[in-house]
Amino acid sequence: MFLLSANNLKQSNVSHGFFGRTGGVSTGLFASLNCGPGSGDARHNVIENRRRALSCLSPKPNAQLLTLHQIHSGEAVIVSGSWELGQGPHADAMATNIPGLALGILTADCAPVLFADSEVCVVGAAHAGWKGALGGVIESALRAMERLGASRTRVAAAIGPCIGQVNYEVGPELAAKFRDADPDNAQFFVPSDKPDHWRFDLHAYVTEQLAAAGIANVETIGGCTYAYEADFFSFRRATHRGEVDYGRQVSAILLKS
Repeated sequence: MFLLSANNLKQSNVSHGFFGRTGGVSTGLFASLNCGPGSGDARHNVIENRRRALSCLSPKPNAQLLTLHQIHSGEAVIVSGSWELGQGPHADAMATNIPGLALGILTADCAPVLFADSEVCVVGAAHAGWKGALGGVIESALRAMERLGASRTRVAAAIGPCIGQVNYEVGPELAAKFRDADPDNAQFFVPSDKPDHWRFDLHAYVTEQLAAAGIANVETIGGCTYAYEADFFSFRRATHRGEVDYGRQVSAILLKS
């Protein structure tokens, strides 16, 4: 199983992981650790894949892996209990102070961000695509954690693998949205070979969002989801190939019970 971790989240009361695509049971376009219930994969495969991922985070039989119905928004929720697979709240970030609830983020090019304030036992997770990042999902995740007692001076954050700038070509409309929001955002775009198109550095933008939010303890996990096919699912790679669907890898964090 391909599993990455961040040193700054390795706390005695926290377990986390950024999972890749290997180590599961799915086949074809979804091979193999597809954890996305919104894909066209067989439900029993997704359930088994999620069980395998969760077992890497916690040996406790009552631990649960929870994922949202992600909508590329700036919305965050506080998690106080579990829900059925595929029935999660419509949001893109969450926080909890309840042990055994693994907060999972599904990605296939967007950036997963995991958070922990281990001193007060609060964890969080965010799905940061360009739209959610621009819409304030990082700030929303931190505010949800603060409502549970977390402090930004203590929060550690880690950004997982996402699409790299060299493979993230965007049109003029998207570049204009970022420049209109803040002229300094121009630094995250470089011209592409295609006229009036740009290559966007999502990873750097999310890193800047964390810094702007006052998070000093940030670690980044490298790896371009588009470029490393053996390790990661990628929506953009699947789209460029004309494939009808794609898998989703999961990144998750939980408080140990």
